[in-house]
Amino acid sequence: MTERDLIAWRGYWPASPTPFDSAGALDRPALKETVRLYIDHGVHGILVNGTTGEWWAQSLPEREDVARAAVDAARGAVPVVVGVTHYLLDESVRLAHSAAEAGASGVLSTVPPYVHPTDREALHWYRQLAARSPLPVMVYNWPRGVGVDLPADVLAELARTENIAAIKESSGDELKTLAVLERVAGQVRFFARFVSRRGLAVLRELGGDGNIDGGGVGAIFGSGFYDAVWSADYPRARDLAARYQAVSGALVRADYSGRFGSPVAQVKAVMRVLGQPGGFVRPPLLEVADSVAKAAVEGALAGSGLLAELAARGGQPAWGHSGQGLETPGSETTPGLETTPGLETGCGS
Repeated sequence: MTERDLIAWRGYWPASPTPFDSAGALDRPALKETVRLYIDHGVHGILVNGTTGEWWAQSLPEREDVARAAVDAARGAVPVVVGVTHYLLDESVRLAHSAAEAGASGVLSTVPPYVHPTDREALHWYRQLAARSPLPVMVYNWPRGVGVDLPADVLAELARTENIAAIKESSGDELKTLAVLERVAGQVRFFARFVSRRGLAVLRELGGDGNIDGGGVGAIFGSGFYDAVWSADYPRARDLAARYQAVSGALVRADYSGRFGSPVAQVKAVMRVLGQPGGFVRPPLLEVADSVAKAAVEGALAGSGLLAELAARGGQPAWGHSGQGLETPGSETTPGLETTPGLETGCGS
C-alpha cells in the first residue's frame, strides 16, 4: 500500500480565498458561506490558506481560525486541506497540529519562501515536516511564489517519503509536469492542470488525480469535468473543459500572472460582482474595482455559459444574469467557444 492509497484526494478543488471585510478584518461568516458555495458547486475537496488564501497576510491565530471555520463549514462533505507554509519549520508544524485538531484531512506547504533552498535542503525540510505532521502532507511546487522550482528528481524522491501523500505541481512547465507524473503515478496523489483536451488525454493514459484552482470561479465546470471523466463521458468532459478554460483564461495567463490585477485581487473582485462572498484583500495587495473586473470577464462568463449555470443553481450574479446586454446561452456547446487543446491556463492555489 502506498501513501496515495491512504487518502481519497482527487478531482477539482478550489483554493479558497480568505474573505476579509472592507476594514481588513477576517470575515468568518463569509468564509463559511464560501465553503458551502463550493460544495454546492460540486467540488471534490477544498484548500484553505494557500496562495489564494493570503496566508502571508494573516497571523498564526488567524490561520488557525480559518482552518477551524472551513472544516466546520464543510461538515465532512469534502476533504479540507490546510496550507501551512511558513518560514519556520516549527511554525509549520504548529499549524499542522492545529489543522489536525480542527479535523482537516491534510496539510500543504511550499518550501520556505525567500530562502531559495538547495535540493538537499528542500528534501530535508519536507522530510522533517512529514515526520512531525500528524496529517498527510501535500508538496506544493510553486516557483512563481517561492523562486524555487523543485526538480523532477526531488519530487520523485519526496513521493517515496512516508506521510507525503500528494504533490501539487504548479511550475507551469507542461513537459516537466508530465515527466514528474510518469515517475510518481501510483505512489502519491498528483494535482496539476488537467482540465483541457490535452489534460483529458493525460488523465486517461498516464494518470493524475485533480486540479487545485485559485478561487474556483469556474468550479461548476471543473468539478463537472472530473465527474464526466470518471463516468467515461468524454464528449461532455471536452465541452466542460472548453467552458472552464474560457473562464480561467479570462483571469490568468499560462505563467499564473493575472490579466487585469494581482491574481487574488482579481478573483475576489469577480466573486463580488457575481454576488459571491470572496471579500476584500489585505495589503500589500490592492483592490481591483468591481467595474474593472466586470468589464474584463463578463464576455467570457456569459459566453462560457457560467452565468446561465449559476442562475440555474439559484446563484444570481450581482450585475444580473439577464439584461444589461449579457447573453446567457443554454447547456449546449456555445458556438465559437474554442476547446483549448493544451494545459495553458488555470489558476494557482
